[in-house]
Parts: sequence; structure tokens; C-alpha cells
Amino acid sequence: MFEAVYYEVESIDGDYANLKRMDQEGEEPKLVARALLPEEIMEGMKLKYELMQYEICD
Repeated sequence: MFEAVYYEVESIDGDYANLKRMDQEGEEPKLVARALLPEEIMEGMKLKYELMQYEICD
């Protein structure tokens, strides 16, 4: 079984977003194409990655 991974949108740069994993300190941000992310994302939002999909979480 896959576990959900939680990220924070650290920054948005054009067609890409830098996501910081919330459960691992010191890890480099993950660069993700915005086409793979919910359209309404903004910096500071929390995302859940599960079953190869990102979704906004509260």
C-alpha cells in the first residue's frame, strides 16, 4: 500500500512549482510541472500526493 505524502507549495515559477515535503527537514524542494497540480494552487498551500495525484488539503 502507498502512503500519502504531504507537501507545501514553496514557490511557483512559470510552468513549475517547488514543493517542500512536510515530513522531512532539510530535503531539497521537488520541482513539479504545474500541469500535474491542481489549477488553483498558490504559494503556501498544502498538497497531498496519493495514488499518483496531487490534491489540495486543508
